[in-house]
Amino acid sequence: MPLIILTGLPTSGKTTRANQLHAYLSERISSHQSQTGNTAPPYRLHLISDTSLSIPRTVYDLSAVPAHARSANSSEKDARAAVYGAVKRVLSPRDIVVLDGLNYIKGWRYQLFCEAKNLSTPSCVLQVGCVPDRARGVNEARLERRARREKRDGGEVGDGDGGEDDDEEEPYEPPNWENLVFRYEEPNPMTRWDSPLFTLVWEDDEARAKEVFDDIWDAIAGEGRKVVKPNQAAMQRGKDGGGDYLYLLEKETQDIVKQILERQSEEGGGEVRIPRSSGESGKDDLMVELPGKKVGLPQLQRYRRAFVGLNRGGIGLEGVGNLAVGRLRESFVGYLNDAFEKDE
Repeated sequence: MPLIILTGLPTSGKTTRANQLHAYLSERISSHQSQTGNTAPPYRLHLISDTSLSIPRTVYDLSAVPAHARSANSSEKDARAAVYGAVKRVLSPRDIVVLDGLNYIKGWRYQLFCEAKNLSTPSCVLQVGCVPDRARGVNEARLERRARREKRDGGEVGDGDGGEDDDEEEPYEPPNWENLVFRYEEPNPMTRWDSPLFTLVWEDDEARAKEVFDDIWDAIAGEGRKVVKPNQAAMQRGKDGGGDYLYLLEKETQDIVKQILERQSEEGGGEVRIPRSSGESGKDDLMVELPGKKVGLPQLQRYRRAFVGLNRGGIGLEGVGNLAVGRLRESFVGYLNDAFEKDE
């Protein structure tokens, strides 16, 4: 089932919306199961976030990284690799994955989109909208509560008395927060990896959130769900004569080289009859006119590689039938005859 990617500014309420969406989807799955009477749920639900993977906020902080190494922030790349691995392990036609996180890089969202498409399952993006000043205020409030907690606990972070403050999300350091806002790349519904795009803003109430969640459910599991086909480039071609041009090119030229080596005389020269199709001899056989000396395998392979290199442009053509095979063999025989004539 699909991948739901949440994105938005830091401390803009993404985790709150992710938990609401997770609760909504759990209810819809249970309702669907009770209506159908199945013992097993139709879908499995997963919520993946930095918190669930124990990824700290500091991995996004570039202030501790030398200026020349900031473009290759290894800690953030390692964090994205952990998230990608977690998504890839559970994403399947029967799994709904809610990915809660910054997801602020469009190239990262494209990578996730490709992973979902490769599994023939849909994906969508839920943007949590919030003005920067409000999100900054949330982060500053968390920083103040953390400072009070550290003062109360004698400067030891995370060693509280079990109050409500101990369960909330950790804040970002101010320079880190500002840098993430500066680097945030807004999703664009005109691009295929950011569509369909759903939006919830800070002020949206529970009723509005339910409307958006209904639309998401319809897009991923309802009547509005589209059939997703993997990229053709990612589909493995079969080795048959019906569609793999490169395979046919290699196979037919190798067969002609083999027949020349088997049928030429010990003295060299003369002609060798080559069938227009493998294993079928007839009146329309092709003729290879050999030079006066015996032709060896290295020379034939050199000609064959040159011919294949000149004709690789047909890779990807569909519907390669018997006529195309005949043309390939005829073209290669003509190429060999021209090459042998020039060598004499």
